[in-house]
Amino acid sequence: MRSLCARRLLHVLGLRFPLPTRRPLFLCPRRLMKPLVVFVLGGPGAGKGTQCARIVEKYGYTHLSAGELLRDERKNPDSQYGELIEKYIKDGKIVPVEITISLLKREMDQTMAANAQKNKFLIDGFPRNEDNLQGWNKTMDGKADVSFVLFFDCNNEICIERCLERGKSSGRSDDNRESLEKRIQTYLQSTKPIIDLYEEMGKVKKIDASKSVDEVCFPLMGVVMGVVTVIVMLIVDLRFGW
Repeated sequence: MRSLCARRLLHVLGLRFPLPTRRPLFLCPRRLMKPLVVFVLGGPGAGKGTQCARIVEKYGYTHLSAGELLRDERKNPDSQYGELIEKYIKDGKIVPVEITISLLKREMDQTMAANAQKNKFLIDGFPRNEDNLQGWNKTMDGKADVSFVLFFDCNNEICIERCLERGKSSGRSDDNRESLEKRIQTYLQSTKPIIDLYEEMGKVKKIDASKSVDEVCFPLMGVVMGVVTVIVMLIVDLRFGW
């Protein structure tokens, strides 16, 4: 039986650590390699990538942007999905889930193969709709634990203006008003219901992303630091609290 403290921490985080409480952690290396995932969601231009970079620097997470992985795959001349991804992105539509999950899983596997301790991932821009979520649950059930959803809440017009400014130097084909308005509608119709679903489960950490980068960063770091502290407390409790 886990201690009461450990069980409460697991409940708060929504984690399922199948660690036996009376065996040293070093005897269970496979269990330690299970990815701990935070889904990072919000509208285009909400600042997800900018703030994820700060979390990576301060807390050692690995940042995986679903959008960037898809764009890189689109540019790969040897990819069988390149033209298909280009069409979906340009039209502001969501790329088929099988492609996205295969790219995410490949990156997580490669990261953890290089360093088994790097098992904390920020997955930015995923899941973007119910199909994404069902695909994740089907493919990754038992293979990764989703700690919570980090939701960057930002006014749609602010998001559009940020993306238009970014488009002056980004070279992205979808950083134009027509594509952005389509992407915003896709986000509202498809992604926001996923956020609402996780919120009903008590697994959403909401950040006001309409402010400046530094103003967003301070409360964000408080949220992440709190979660990291709880995870450390949980591991210590499991290791020594029997």
